[in-house]
Amino acid sequence: MFMKGAVRIITILQLCLALFHVQAVAEDEVTRFEFENYGQVLEFFETLGYTPEAWQAGIRDVNRVYLQKVPARWRSSVSKDIEVQLKKRLFLRAMAPLVLRANELIMEERARLRASLEQGRSGAAFDSPWLRETAIKYRVTEGPDQPVDEAGLEELLKRIDIVPPSLALAQAIEESGWGTSRFAQEGNALFGMWAWGEDAMKPQQQRSGKGDYGIARWDSPQQSVDGYMLNINRHPAYAAFRTERARIRADGHSPTGSELVGTLTHYSERGQAYVDGLNGLMNYNKLHDVDDAQLTGPVIHLVPIEATAQ
Repeated sequence: MFMKGAVRIITILQLCLALFHVQAVAEDEVTRFEFENYGQVLEFFETLGYTPEAWQAGIRDVNRVYLQKVPARWRSSVSKDIEVQLKKRLFLRAMAPLVLRANELIMEERARLRASLEQGRSGAAFDSPWLRETAIKYRVTEGPDQPVDEAGLEELLKRIDIVPPSLALAQAIEESGWGTSRFAQEGNALFGMWAWGEDAMKPQQQRSGKGDYGIARWDSPQQSVDGYMLNINRHPAYAAFRTERARIRADGHSPTGSELVGTLTHYSERGQAYVDGLNGLMNYNKLHDVDDAQLTGPVIHLVPIEATAQ
C-alpha cells in the first residue's frame, strides 16, 4: 500500500529539515515518525500545520501521515484519560489521511478504467490482464478466463468510485468506538467487517444462527480502510449505494456523505436507526467538510512505540 524501500526515522527536532530533504530523496524512501505519547503526535501535527486552526481557516489540505497501527494504549488508557474533544481530534486527524489515500487509489483505478472504456467504444481492443483481474476483484466476473465486455466495463465504472470521506469517517467512529474497540486494538479493525476462519477475531458472544463468524483482522489501519471500501464497492448489499452514486456522477457532481448515507440500511441490523446515527455523527462532528479535503506533502509513516514490560 505504501512506498517500500529505505526508511528514515525522525524526531520532532529533525522534522523541519527532514520535510525539506524528503522532496529530494528517492521516491522509494519513506520517512517514519515514531511516537510514545499523544503529546508528541499533537506537536508533530502542529509542526506540519495540520491543526484545527488551519481547518477552521478553510484550509482543506491533509498531510500524507499514515498511522501504521492502532496503539494498544489508545484503548487501555489514553482515550479514557483525555478530554472527549481531544480524543475526537486525534482520531479524526489520524483517520482522514487513510480515507483520502484509499479514495486516491480508487480514483487512479477509475481513470485507468475510463481509458479502457473509451478504447472499447472506439472499436479498439479493451480486454487486458489488468481488466480481467480488476473485474474479478470487484466481482463483475468470476474467473480469469471470462473476458470483460462493454457491459462489464460499465458495471466496473459503477463500482470503482470513492466512498465520501465524511461517510467513511462516520462509519469508522460508529464501528470502532473512536478506535477504542477491542477489535481495533487487536487487529486494526475499524469497520466491523465480518470474517470466518481461524484468523477472525471472535466476539465474546456470537449471535445465534450466524455461524462461526468473527471480525476481520488487518495488518494496518490502511488495509482496514481499503477493505471496507472494496466491500462497499462490490457487495450485493450495497447495490443501492452504487446506483445512487452513479446517478450523482451522471449529474456532474461528486458524491457526498449526506447524499449516500441513506442507502446503507443493510450495513447494520439496526437498519434505519443505524443510518440516522451516522447522519448524527456527520452533522455533530462537522464531517461534511472532509469531503472537500485533499492530500498534500511527502509520505510519513506514523509509528507508535508500545511500552514493554520490565
